[in-house]
Amino acid sequence: MAKGIGKSSSGKPRCGLCGKTRRLTKTDCCGNWICDDEHKYVIFSYARNSCHRNHRRYTLCASHHNEGHPGDWKDCPECRGSFETEMYVWYGTNEYNFTKLENPPDYEPTRCSRCGTVIKLATEAYSSLGEQYWCEECSQIEMQERVHRIKRSRGRRSPRA
Repeated sequence: MAKGIGKSSSGKPRCGLCGKTRRLTKTDCCGNWICDDEHKYVIFSYARNSCHRNHRRYTLCASHHNEGHPGDWKDCPECRGSFETEMYVWYGTNEYNFTKLENPPDYEPTRCSRCGTVIKLATEAYSSLGEQYWCEECSQIEMQERVHRIKRSRGRRSPRA
């Protein structure tokens, strides 16, 4: 059975992502059956335990619908221009999609501006400022150095009596 069809062998609706057949709803964006499980998400936990929330937050399909773009998300120029290429590819090909982006564009991986390690923007911790990206480890170093610079610059300006 192709992903996204949404029927079990008994003909009952089935979540197109995980296959469960209980407590389902249809997505607003594409009308596929999906677990009605957003209530399981604990705020600020960053858990990925909700099929419905994952599809709603981490796919081009849902973003395209939520932004009110016309046509199909797979060939939408507005969606293509809304994300860095790396994120566009991830949003269109991750496991939270019922159908995936065919022939996603190539991209250069994002590298830490300090140490050069590859950063997976969709799944790893990082910081950014303008065109600079820092991996989790270098983010801490960068922030400590910035705080030191601020403290030093404040120390040079002595108040006048």
